[in-house]
Amino acid sequence: MDVTRKQFVKLAAGTVLAAASGSISSLGEEQASPMGRPVKAIVFDAFVLFDARSIAKRLEAVFPGRGMELANLWRIRQFEYTWLRTLGQQYVDFWHVTKDALSYITSNMKLSLSFAQHESLMNAFRELPVWPDVPEALAEFHRRGIRMAFLSDLSAELLDTNLKAAKIRSFFEDHLTTDRVQAYKPSTKAYQMGPDVMGLRKDEIVFAAFGAWDAVGAKWFGYPTVWVNRGNVREEELGVHPDVITPDISGLLKFIGGASM
Repeated sequence: MDVTRKQFVKLAAGTVLAAASGSISSLGEEQASPMGRPVKAIVFDAFVLFDARSIAKRLEAVFPGRGMELANLWRIRQFEYTWLRTLGQQYVDFWHVTKDALSYITSNMKLSLSFAQHESLMNAFRELPVWPDVPEALAEFHRRGIRMAFLSDLSAELLDTNLKAAKIRSFFEDHLTTDRVQAYKPSTKAYQMGPDVMGLRKDEIVFAAFGAWDAVGAKWFGYPTVWVNRGNVREEELGVHPDVITPDISGLLKFIGGASM
């Protein structure tokens, strides 16, 4: 996929900035499920379900007045490192990338962290709350017999820790983490895990994206894609469009053929 480093960082930053602000509104009319497509499974990006604004709050506690700024810088560096490591075939897991990104931004900005502060910030990724609409939505998907899994850059350990805390682990099949294929999204190797592991066609699996860039990657791959645009950011100008843009998870339910909750 021909995306320049500058384009990738710009679109990643836009997603993080808006998400950290907590602004939620629709970018347009939700679309109906196309052609009555039978949906058999949903694969989620982690942050469709987990609220990462808690990371900025934890940074704010350590560096008053700079929490959002540092959260944005940290996440941008995570994107850069996952993308560059995939291109360079130098894969390490998400925890390692996250630690390296935190070390970079604090060193680059000449900020000091105690061991306890460093551990607290890293552990924010193990203590992510779910968005308020998540438990009811998952129960409804389960009631309808829709299979669910994560297709995520996060490791299985991080996903399980957060899911167990939220008491929603039972809804999900085995995690499709990028550790399986040693390549981060938007690599096609990452998206290919859905059909390969779940034994379904692409058009039977809906991809639920949090980031605008991830919605683009999923559409390039060929998934029916619902962009849960919780941060109210602009759609990317990369030649493809998600099937649905929705400010919350209710649009995903509508896409698979039901009424909103």
